[in-house]
Amino acid sequence: MRGAVIHGTKDIRFEDRPDPVVTEPTDAVIRTVAACVCGSDLWRYRGIQEVLESTPIGHEYVGIVEQVGDAVTTVKPGDFVVGGFLHSDNTCAVCAKGMQANCQHGGGFDGCQAEKIRIPDADGTLLATPGQPDADLIPSLLALSDVMATGWHAAVSADVRPGSSVVVVGDGAVGLSGVLAAAQLGATTIIAMSRHEPRQRVAREFGATHVIAERGDAGLAQVRELTDGIGADAVLECVGTENARAQAVAYARPGGMIGLVGVPHGDLPTDELFWANKGIRGGVAPVRAYLPHLLDLVLRREIDPGKVFDLTLPLSEVAEAYLAMDERRAIKVLLQP
Repeated sequence: MRGAVIHGTKDIRFEDRPDPVVTEPTDAVIRTVAACVCGSDLWRYRGIQEVLESTPIGHEYVGIVEQVGDAVTTVKPGDFVVGGFLHSDNTCAVCAKGMQANCQHGGGFDGCQAEKIRIPDADGTLLATPGQPDADLIPSLLALSDVMATGWHAAVSADVRPGSSVVVVGDGAVGLSGVLAAAQLGATTIIAMSRHEPRQRVAREFGATHVIAERGDAGLAQVRELTDGIGADAVLECVGTENARAQAVAYARPGGMIGLVGVPHGDLPTDELFWANKGIRGGVAPVRAYLPHLLDLVLRREIDPGKVFDLTLPLSEVAEAYLAMDERRAIKVLLQP
């Protein structure tokens, strides 16, 4: 088969790779129907995170099961499946608490920008759709494997509830998904921080009541003007840079909650958190915990997170997909084998 391999900074190649096979009785092998490039993949692409050796890349996927190990019981060949970017057994003591991202027997896997993928812990990682989904649902189903679940995790971590005021820092696919999650959870004031018109448009479609392009003191003043002069009940930090995290802390009201899901690069202003009683929670999204509910919402067409995909390319053009996202010509690129 063929798949994407990162060799170094801005060096993505579509190469021959060995076909994945079932190596453990809990494995499944799926034929990829759609994959995509994640904002976190760009950390390596841009050289911010060092690439020590050539490595298959990609962690978002939907596909059709081709093979399963002898111990797999919940999916079978022919099933259309979506799964999280981390594998989990969904049965350990940590999974039972709803934190499958930290499964005692799970972990990460890479190489999903490929024609086929081996999925460890298939029973605890994959969910099958009832029959083959309509083609127009594929983008939204793909979004569930990471960005929609991560945006949802940001909103849940920030304790978004009916009537909340929410600020979303970051207008990438995760931030936009956070807007959608906040709307679903009943927030009534949803402020998207965005300078880019195409992203602003999606934010409004997803439920943003206000869009603020300014940053620094001007942006903070506008946030406070919209939130009774005190800041937001909940802030979703969906970028990960030190500047974004500082903004998130500033936008939260005293006693407010911040949901951190941006991959961290930098420090938090802990003194400000302490003296203003601002809370933080979040981290790597436990996709499997949210997947049943989000899958149901997509299949009932109550949410359409696939709108974050504004460019579709053949998988063979994966290098162009990275370039388009790096240059912000695309919010998120969907790849089709």
